[in-house]
Amino acid sequence: MSVTTQWIEISSAEGTFGAYLAIPHTRKGPGIVLIQEIFGVNEHIRSVAEQYAADGYLVIAPDLFWRNGHRIELGYDEAGWKRAVELMNATDTQKAQADIKLAIDALKAQPGLDGRIASIGFCFGGMLSYNTAANGFVDVAIAYYGGGIQNQLDRANEIKVPLLMHFGEQDSHIPIDAVKQIAERFEFNDDVDIEVYPGAEHGFNCSHRDSYNQRAAVEAHGNTLLFLSQNL
Repeated sequence: MSVTTQWIEISSAEGTFGAYLAIPHTRKGPGIVLIQEIFGVNEHIRSVAEQYAADGYLVIAPDLFWRNGHRIELGYDEAGWKRAVELMNATDTQKAQADIKLAIDALKAQPGLDGRIASIGFCFGGMLSYNTAANGFVDVAIAYYGGGIQNQLDRANEIKVPLLMHFGEQDSHIPIDAVKQIAERFEFNDDVDIEVYPGAEHGFNCSHRDSYNQRAAVEAHGNTLLFLSQNL
């Protein structure tokens, strides 16, 4: 299935920022706001957007680092990691949430939007996806190895939508004890699912990284599509 992609510009009170838009061949479907890692809307995130568009979703991936540079995209080498951490630390998460909301509004304005909207975030974006759900911006939320969620469990009662969280069992950035803490907090919430992938490291979904785990990536994508089909 072919998809159509383009960068669009979104206006905010502070200026305009870019968002990568991927539209399925059918030109219609439910929506996904795709939330970047700390490496920007790079080749990997664009490929994920295209993957979900091929699955039949309208996908928008906002550039959340725009205040520090135009369409920053980084690789996964040492220099990329260093700059990515600097950008993450410089990012105001409240402003990032506002940008995500504007991207959702832009997605709602697409004539082909047919249904509700989910958020899917990776790493830094996984934490933002969790907060997007807590803020009530989306109808479904998915977080891949969301760093820091264990430190924001005071927002758990604000989660009123179905939430799926993916974690790698061998994640060197998110200890398994943190995953257990999250699981315990949501133990009695039937709308929250947590999947842990044996042997998987942080970033297991990204084929551009040494930590890519093909089996975990495939299983997580399948679990995500099933979760979306059941809840979106």
